Amino acid sequence: MKITETAIPGLLVIDLDVHGDNRGWFKENWQREKLRAAAAEAGVRLPDLGPVQNNVSFNDAVGTTRGIHAEPWDKYVSVAHGRIFGAWVDLRAGESFGAVATVELGPEKAVFVPRGVGNSYQTLEPDTAYTYLVNDHWSADAQGRYTFLNLADPTAAIAWPIPLEDAELSDKDRAHPMLADVTPMPPAPILVLGAGGQLGRALVARAEAAGIPVEAHGRDTWDMTDPASWPREHFRGLRAVVNASAMTAVDAAETPEGRAQAWAVNATAVAELARRCADARVPLAHVSTDYVFDGALPVGEEHPVDHPLAPLGVYGQSKAAGESAVRALDAHWIVRTSWVIGEGKNFVATMASLAERGIDPAVVADQHGRLTFAEDLADALLHLVTTDAPTGTFHMTNGGDVVTWHQVARWVFEDTGHDAGRVRPVTTAEYLDGKEGIAPRPANSALDLGPLAAVGYRAPDQRARLREHLARG
Repeated sequence: MKITETAIPGLLVIDLDVHGDNRGWFKENWQREKLRAAAAEAGVRLPDLGPVQNNVSFNDAVGTTRGIHAEPWDKYVSVAHGRIFGAWVDLRAGESFGAVATVELGPEKAVFVPRGVGNSYQTLEPDTAYTYLVNDHWSADAQGRYTFLNLADPTAAIAWPIPLEDAELSDKDRAHPMLADVTPMPPAPILVLGAGGQLGRALVARAEAAGIPVEAHGRDTWDMTDPASWPREHFRGLRAVVNASAMTAVDAAETPEGRAQAWAVNATAVAELARRCADARVPLAHVSTDYVFDGALPVGEEHPVDHPLAPLGVYGQSKAAGESAVRALDAHWIVRTSWVIGEGKNFVATMASLAERGIDPAVVADQHGRLTFAEDLADALLHLVTTDAPTGTFHMTNGGDVVTWHQVARWVFEDTGHDAGRVRPVTTAEYLDGKEGIAPRPANSALDLGPLAAVGYRAPDQRARLREHLARG
């Protein structure tokens, strides 16, 4: 088995091994492990097709011509009997729009056709059986998302072996638009859940700025506590799912009502989300937290991604359970983070308000970690899902030295023109003295950022990002 690239990015020609004798011939038309090995040997990306439907088109006459149809799913095209002249035109938005590739196919070849690439063929022998696997089910709704191109388009200028005026075509195929009138098919969207939160809003903004299509849902349109209300077939055709939703009220999670909500959103819903993604063969990026650790590492050490989980409170326990569910999915990214700062209510906003109002706070000086700015976390998540990064577990915070909440508070006072000496350091025990209903926090939230850097993403320094954040008001 051999895989060859073409002029269209992602369109791959596969040379198959056909074994013949006096009885006829045999071939393994689609063999997942051999295809993966051949792709690795060729150094090309071949998505894991995950077929859900097999279609066969039987063609009586030589010159039968079909297409050009671009569908919102991947296809694996081959010939069971006869021969065809195959022609493909890239109808996806981007630099390769309009690129053309042609290949003659018999039983000895197959072609992987990515989503959005227009597919067409002309039969070269009678009784030709053309077959293809797809990784989504056909539906009338899906057909409404096809992109079509005229077989005689002069820009594509496909050199059909049999002139189209002598070929067998359907009236529909004759009426397709020319390339100049075709609206390119956009990339498959990323589904963002938790779009109303600090991170979710940043994800949507950063994706839109980068031209990445997103479908965003907050709690008003997607109830994470009620998986039965989720659309049944919604996950097929997505590029990825990014789960930024969570019940993050750490202290409230220790109450009976909060405990139930934390487990419903952070564990039960995540398990169902992973199951839906597995069924649709869609990768899932899931945001987790430093609270899955007990923070008992000595100060100066950072939690590696494979550090044993030992959550102290309900919030951390429910998030650890959610991680376990996601980890069962082949294509996943678990991204743990800490001390998230975005637009809206957060520690930095609180300290800035106290400084402005003349209030001198006492802030814990024995909890260690790094800030994570929501925009940078959003960039890291988008980097993972759009660059074919290896799946697995990563840690993401902003860069710089590990600090304490007390140091962060001093920075906020300094950067807003106030005396940092007004911020008084206290221990966690002193801060909690006399207070009830406060969930335990890890004393050391420092996370090892090396694995994320190894796949090409390094976040900016936390001190510089804090100055920028405060300057924006």
